[in-house]
Amino acid sequence: MGERYYVDTNIWLDYLENRSDRFRPLGDWALAFLNMVSETGGNILLSDLVIKELERHLSPRSIKELLEPFMESIIFVKSAKSQVSEALVLSRQRRVHFADALHAVIARAEGAILVSRDQHFMGLCDAVPIMKPEDLI
Repeated sequence: MGERYYVDTNIWLDYLENRSDRFRPLGDWALAFLNMVSETGGNILLSDLVIKELERHLSPRSIKELLEPFMESIIFVKSAKSQVSEALVLSRQRRVHFADALHAVIARAEGAILVSRDQHFMGLCDAVPIMKPEDLI
C-alpha cells in the first residue's frame, strides 16, 4: 500500500481551474501530484469537510467530474465528533481557522500527509506533516 495524502480543497481547485500565480503553474503541479498518487498506488483521502468546501464552488455534477479520474485512489473519510472537538480547541490555541484545524486533525488521525498551499496551516505544521504538491512530485 502506498502513501496516504489528505488533499486540501485548494489543491482540487488548483487542478480544476488550472490556476497559476505570477510565476508558478499551480494547476499543472496539482495534476502531476494527483497522477503521481494514482500511478504509485497511493491513497487520496477525501473528507466530508473537503466535499462541503467544494460544494461552495461547484455543483454536485462538477464535483463528480472532478473526482472521477482519481476514484480508484480516493478513500472517503468522515470527521468524528471527537475530531471536531479537538479541532475547536486547536483552532483557539493556535489562532487558526476551525476548518484548517479540522483538516489537520483528520489528516493526522488517518496517518496522512496534508497536501495544501494554504499559509494558515503553518501554525499546525508540528501537528501533522504538511507539504505542497510540487514538493511531492
